[in-house]
Amino acid sequence: MSAQNKNVKKKPVGKMVLMGIISIALYTALLLKQDLIIQYIGRGSLYAFIPITMAFIFSFVHGTFTGDFWTVLGVEASKKKGVK
Repeated sequence: MSAQNKNVKKKPVGKMVLMGIISIALYTALLLKQDLIIQYIGRGSLYAFIPITMAFIFSFVHGTFTGDFWTVLGVEASKKKGVK
């Protein structure tokens, strides 16, 4: 195996597509079932944690999709060199 092949990273296309599909499904479910979700949230008590939990789930799924999307396109954060 040549030295060039060792440095080549596989792009996470499959993971990106999967997270994109899950993200679309989450947003679709949220928009189609918003009345039911609001009813549960309105009950108070522990149901008040539903929007917080949903926000964490949406953030994780959408953030993972977005990170993989930019990686597939070849956009990476610059690596800073040591501080002088």
